[in-house]
Amino acid sequence: MARRKVRRQVKTRGSDLGAAQEYYVGGDLQPLSETDVVRIVTHAFDILATVGMAGLPEGAANRALAAGATRRRDGRLCFPKDMIQRALARAPGQVVLPGFTPERNLRIGGGTVHIGTGGAAVQVLEAATGKFRECHLGDLYDLMRVLEASPNIHYGLRPVVARNLSDPFELDVNSAFACLKATSKPIGISFCEASHIDPIIDMFDIALGYEGAFRTQPFCMAVIVHVVPPLTYAAEGIQMLEKAVSAGMIPQICSAGQAGATSPVTLAGALAQGLAECLAGLVVIDGIQSGAPCIYALMPFISDLRTGAMSGGGGEAAIANAAAAQLLAHVGLPSTVSAGMTDSKLVDAQAGYEKGYSVALAGHAGADMINLSVGMLGSIMVASPEAMVIDDDMCGAILRSVKGIEVSDATLDLAAVERVVTQDGHYLGAAETLKRMKSDYYYPTLADRQSVDDWIDTGSHSIWDRAQSRVQEILKAPPSTHLTEAAEARIRARFPIRLEH
Repeated sequence: MARRKVRRQVKTRGSDLGAAQEYYVGGDLQPLSETDVVRIVTHAFDILATVGMAGLPEGAANRALAAGATRRRDGRLCFPKDMIQRALARAPGQVVLPGFTPERNLRIGGGTVHIGTGGAAVQVLEAATGKFRECHLGDLYDLMRVLEASPNIHYGLRPVVARNLSDPFELDVNSAFACLKATSKPIGISFCEASHIDPIIDMFDIALGYEGAFRTQPFCMAVIVHVVPPLTYAAEGIQMLEKAVSAGMIPQICSAGQAGATSPVTLAGALAQGLAECLAGLVVIDGIQSGAPCIYALMPFISDLRTGAMSGGGGEAAIANAAAAQLLAHVGLPSTVSAGMTDSKLVDAQAGYEKGYSVALAGHAGADMINLSVGMLGSIMVASPEAMVIDDDMCGAILRSVKGIEVSDATLDLAAVERVVTQDGHYLGAAETLKRMKSDYYYPTLADRQSVDDWIDTGSHSIWDRAQSRVQEILKAPPSTHLTEAAEARIRARFPIRLEH
């Protein structure tokens, strides 16, 4: 399978990329025909032009009206197609998402596939006891340290809520600090209040070493829910969006309607409404700062309509999120979808197959970012570091499948076939085999490939056993040193940091 070329020209905003990186470009999987894509996108435009959006705060509404929006008698704002198209033309199709250090920078857009965490789990699964308990700040730090050591997880959105912190400011600042201290990869956090954004950016400036540093290296995304489906702006989310964009943060804005509940029951209808809600966010971004970098999360969640409960692991969720990536690529916006949201409460066969096919479909569809894809259980209400290291193994294999098969003169070498069959009779010692055994093949860290007898002789360890050992190894190792002791001391002196040293 030859790798596709990026299907559109992309505009880059942000810092230059650091060290050269290998990018996995998806997009060969297209769940929707071109005709279907056009119909859904057209329906999304029609929704915004006729039904419109409610709840936009006055300042943002006035900007939208000045740019061409209209107001219905019932107060809903409608956005004509040409207004949205002008905003799309100004929006970057590619964004550089910095890490704390330049070699961790990511290029988001154009179908380059990146895998990360996300969510707001309130429980963790304790490996030693098999019990569920409330998340603490230390759990967030440990999960992000595991992420730092996981090569196939590229970024970390705060996966859990520290339930031992009740003050909203302390929760926000400590969540930011725990993520910052644990990993130099790009991170993302949510905020309880818009007023918390500026002091947290001050903390990031201290971490980077000088005032204004974060604006040039914005390594932390602002994860903002800008809409409450169906088709209503979240006023607090818009306030956060205005503050974040003005402060130089790269926002990831999210539409996450549940089909049959807060979005239409048909997958096509749910996708169209979700796309309309993402484009409604684009209009707000364009009004705040024309051409500002932003990443758009279209995450069509699925309900089990027998009970109303969320069903993140179903086949409907997998194909809908793959289609979401296709739709955002079509309109030229950097995309985020959700996958890996198993409904299983344990790391078992159900968790494996639900995570496997959903993340694989999203990757092959060319999702630029895949949130919620690792370390989560119980419909994203539970987190587990052991699940994360197992999922890292899984994601390595999935990314290898996205990479595809190289077809060239070098890989179809007739002379090599002649040489082997007339001499050694096998390819094991061939120079090409030794050269390509690392570049063309992925070797899992935890998955077992021994014979049955060898597996028994070495202790009959399950992947769960090996995951526990791997997590202990990571957490016993020295933590990352990207945050200097001096910077950490300054942060602790200024902010109410509750994370133990």
